[in-house]
Amino acid sequence: MRHDTAEAGGVVAGEDDVVEMAGQSVVPPPPVYPEDDKVERAAEVAQQQRVHAAVRRVQLGLTQVCLLILTILAVLYTLRFAASIVLPMVLAMVTNLMLGTPMRVITRWTRLPRMIVAFFMILLTFCLIVAVCAAVSVPAAGWLARAPEGLVAAEQKLAVLRMPIRLAENAALRMQTLLGGGHVQSAAAPASPGLSQFGSSLLLGTRAFMGQMFTFFVMLFFLLAQGDSLMRRFVEIMPTFADKRRAIQIASHVERNISLYLATITMMNALVGLANFAQCWLVGMPNPFLWGVVAFALNYIPIIGPLSGMVIYLFVGLFAFPTALHALVAPAVYLGIHLLEGETITPLLLAKRFTLNPVLVMASLMFWDWMWGIAGAFLSVPMLAVLKIVCDHVDALTPIGHILGGPGRRLRR
Repeated sequence: MRHDTAEAGGVVAGEDDVVEMAGQSVVPPPPVYPEDDKVERAAEVAQQQRVHAAVRRVQLGLTQVCLLILTILAVLYTLRFAASIVLPMVLAMVTNLMLGTPMRVITRWTRLPRMIVAFFMILLTFCLIVAVCAAVSVPAAGWLARAPEGLVAAEQKLAVLRMPIRLAENAALRMQTLLGGGHVQSAAAPASPGLSQFGSSLLLGTRAFMGQMFTFFVMLFFLLAQGDSLMRRFVEIMPTFADKRRAIQIASHVERNISLYLATITMMNALVGLANFAQCWLVGMPNPFLWGVVAFALNYIPIIGPLSGMVIYLFVGLFAFPTALHALVAPAVYLGIHLLEGETITPLLLAKRFTLNPVLVMASLMFWDWMWGIAGAFLSVPMLAVLKIVCDHVDALTPIGHILGGPGRRLRR
């Protein structure tokens, strides 16, 4: 359904290894898929042989496997426990990958110090976010206030579905009874929180959000201003020239692939937002700019985002239009725009460079959404792409990178 589920990050084999194939030495190509079909087949054969060699070399005992599992669990627990500080840092790193190339171009063109250019880029990003939020906050608050009224209107216009919904509920109750869960006693409803408790929780949530935004912008500023010097110091501590070159290759491939992915997705999401703004204005939905921004933001999240957008459009249409048929026009056009963008245009732009396994993309999406919420869902594909790029350049992790790759060509023996 969504283009992200089939594409993101793709690197073929590393450049250091030479693989024997048919009595000849074949050097795997650089991590950009070649256009010539014969060379591409040779690269895939070389990649598979490199993976097989890595699997034969790696032999883990039971103790090592247990230690590896415990280490992974400890890292995941730490990421969840420290989400308030780790999440804005990861967001800043991913945003830095997209802004790094424009940062270098502007610095080279204007001859200004990196600190000044980074400050103005941060200021421009902050002003853009504030302007969009200010433009949509008032209509969004109005729609949230009218949500109960909208639910009543939607229920009245969907009265024809009451009987199927009631039959489905009865079937679910019978199934629960057959499984032994029919005598579950309902718990007492908790007392509704008072106004003061709601206000204090809202204040705490606002403080936490503002703290994370501050951490994000500060981290992004220093990554833009001093990120290259940090990378230079990291390369300097590598013991051999091969290790230094591999570190530079990983960094350059991560920045190039992820920045291309994010720039392409952002451009396409902006076009999706503009198209939905136009169709909402033509259909007659109130606040079309708000729904265009909603479509733009939700399109970053694979599958779940567009589906949520169609549900929102349907709900707004049921509230705003007199008939259910009229309310279906906006979500139907939304679906058509998404299919055109997600299944045709964006795959053509990214398919040569980005290949990830759709099953693992969906699993990553659900896992990081559970771990970090909406921000985790947005970061799921870039983080999976970074993991694949790193695995493709480290010999011991090559099998993992091969598993993360998308469905490739079947080679005949």
